[in-house]
Amino acid sequence: MNTVVVVGRSGRDTEAPKYYESGKSRTTFSLAVNRWDSKTSSEVTDWFNFEVWDKQAEFAHNYLKKGRLAAVEGRIRTTNWTDQSGESRQSYIITATNIRLLGSKRDAE
Repeated sequence: MNTVVVVGRSGRDTEAPKYYESGKSRTTFSLAVNRWDSKTSSEVTDWFNFEVWDKQAEFAHNYLKKGRLAAVEGRIRTTNWTDQSGESRQSYIITATNIRLLGSKRDAE
């Protein structure tokens, strides 16, 4: 089963959804998750990139603002690409299937 849940804070306001001829809409956002690194004895931030489609894209755009705490459920997939130096790279993106806003209403302001 390919399911992941990430709880973190939005790194920026979610962009307006892009609309396609098929009628689908898509947007992207990122969440920051802090963890303790015992080797450096400091807190480290990991960033997770998400894409979201259709009604969830509209929801994310309207409510997932910079700094907002959220729990996002989705599926991980890999993308392969070539950087400017011609080297092959691989990255991960999570396709969000459920977004739950956390925290108080004050966090939404």
